[in-house]
Amino acid sequence: MQNLYEINIRTFLRRFDSGDKKATVKDIPLTFWKGLAEKGIDLVWLMGVWETCDSVISNHCFQEGLVSSYDRALKQWSKEDVIGSPYAINQYKINNKLGSTDEFIFLRKVLHSLGIKLIFDFVPNHFSVDSIYTNSNPEYFLQGTMENLEEDRHTFFISKHNPELIFAHGRDPFFPAWTDTIQLNYYNPQTRKFMSDTLLEISEYCDGVRCDMSMLILNNIFFNTWRGIIDTNIFCEPTSEFWEEAITSVKKKNNNFVLIAETYWDLEWNLQQLGFDYTYDKKLLDRLKDGTTNSIRDHLKADLSYQLKSVRFIENHDEDRAIQTFGLDKSLAASVIISTIPGLHLYFEGQFCGYKIKLPIQLGREPIENGIKTVKLFYDSLLNITKDEIFKKGKWQLVEAISSWENNLSNNNIIAYNWSFNNQNRLVVVNYSNAASQCRIKLNVEGYEENFQITDLLNETTYWRNTEEVFHSGLYIELQPFKSHIFAY
Repeated sequence: MQNLYEINIRTFLRRFDSGDKKATVKDIPLTFWKGLAEKGIDLVWLMGVWETCDSVISNHCFQEGLVSSYDRALKQWSKEDVIGSPYAINQYKINNKLGSTDEFIFLRKVLHSLGIKLIFDFVPNHFSVDSIYTNSNPEYFLQGTMENLEEDRHTFFISKHNPELIFAHGRDPFFPAWTDTIQLNYYNPQTRKFMSDTLLEISEYCDGVRCDMSMLILNNIFFNTWRGIIDTNIFCEPTSEFWEEAITSVKKKNNNFVLIAETYWDLEWNLQQLGFDYTYDKKLLDRLKDGTTNSIRDHLKADLSYQLKSVRFIENHDEDRAIQTFGLDKSLAASVIISTIPGLHLYFEGQFCGYKIKLPIQLGREPIENGIKTVKLFYDSLLNITKDEIFKKGKWQLVEAISSWENNLSNNNIIAYNWSFNNQNRLVVVNYSNAASQCRIKLNVEGYEENFQITDLLNETTYWRNTEEVFHSGLYIELQPFKSHIFAY
């Protein structure tokens, strides 16, 4: 069990500007990184470190939908605040507006001294529409025909670098194309080698990558997305998956390099089998938002080897802030669950403060938020509890919340599981409902004294309970809506 902390580095750095001098990563105080280490953060993901193209901003970043999102997020924003998407990359070189390569190398050493790994982005599907490679290596990209352009001018375009060629913008098959990007052609062996080599180069500067929309370049997904566009007279269907080849190559160089797949469409297991260390668990987020307690409990019955490779989260730069999505109490209950189950726990900068505003990734300035004191105190307590080695090295097991008395079915509202390590136990109990609920939970307390002490670490309360009653009838639990216990016994 590990913790990953995401920082939108382009906006985060602005907090440390001094007058007209723009801050770089060297200006982030050491105390900030030490604070993350003290909270039990194992990996830091700096989102948006790569060089982008300012040239795309005026043509692609002021569409009606984007402008509306800017209006919602940042009052009195100006055109200067719009800096383009960090996922429309020019080339995989550190954006010098954020700091030099040497500064990032030094930061990595600082993080290592604190026991923290450094994670960057890898965007396998596309580059910026104005990337230098559209000029130097147009063969890397998916090309169409004039007929394609005439039929769909949102997806296809003529590059200013190669006016004689028609290219495709990057896209997800379920949404309109991203017009600030150009689609890579994964049927071209040269493209695959270039991107695999790029991943190897990236591994020199960080300890892992979060791979954007990883499923889009799976052979069947890519073919189905671009069926009829791929020139099968020139390009043959690949005989292996890109990820299998690329991950094998990078792991051969550095077996500890961490690969995290952003993926959806029930393809998580497939990508784990291709070598990813972790895959997004968006389905859990959806169930925490809208599902029943039973659906969440069933989700946690998946094979443990799969769960250990799942990224648990309730917010990130793509999702609405948890406070807005769930409301205060439900968000805290959800945070207990995603922080205390197996897997990689992803937290987003501002989550620990209860920030409410989702910032469009095209903006380079963030709004000032005061946060919510109760949220900050809650996360301080929760992370202090979960950094204990029992949650990293212990054995995890779902436990049954049984009815506390006949005809009382509120036990179905309660999710419970136990961690054990070196004769220590942690029992996590969450009432994930809007009704007060009761249950009993049988604990294995054989060998305990006649009465034993059990401490609720989350609420700082200690109880004495009868061992025989807890063993045979179960520990009695009563929780108000969306409240939690984390017991030590």
